[in-house]
Amino acid sequence: MIGSLRGVLSARLPDATAIVDVGGVGYRVVMTPRALAAVQVGAEVDVAVHTHVRDDAIVLYAFLEPRERDCFEGLIGAPGVGPTLAMAILATLGPDALTTALATDDVDSLCAVPGVGRKTAARLLLELRGKLPTELEAPSGVEGASVRVEVRGALSELGYGPEEVRRALEQLDDTQSVEDALRQALRVLSRR
Repeated sequence: MIGSLRGVLSARLPDATAIVDVGGVGYRVVMTPRALAAVQVGAEVDVAVHTHVRDDAIVLYAFLEPRERDCFEGLIGAPGVGPTLAMAILATLGPDALTTALATDDVDSLCAVPGVGRKTAARLLLELRGKLPTELEAPSGVEGASVRVEVRGALSELGYGPEEVRRALEQLDDTQSVEDALRQALRVLSRR
């Protein structure tokens, strides 16, 4: 199995794949749009890789950080979560927002993933518990998770949609009080 690649990003392809040239051999890898945007064609890359073997193909999923690969592997270990859905979840949420969503039972954050409705999001919350590596499961402590739950509820009551709430929570400093965190979230939302 291939665990990592170090080489030059020689091409970006339109189907969220890229070619990493390692010593004259081009490896086609699947990456999230965020990861693809972070690297330039011609630049040296060092990516963590998950080798996925299917009956009809061997697919390489590449990540800029080993932590993302670990999260991906935890996701595909859950029943009903394949590589395509796992990549969509990471592209939408990323490891930090995903672990926070799991810790706070945030169905709305998972609903922001394309193709995931409320029933699927609720099922994913149940299925993903205990599937992520332990270092990914503790976002910022119980107090931080509690602050996020309170702020999420308040923003939802004020009529903000799931995507707006997710965006505000991404920038939230959850070490402060609920009132201060809510003020911060409202400032973030007012800047749009």
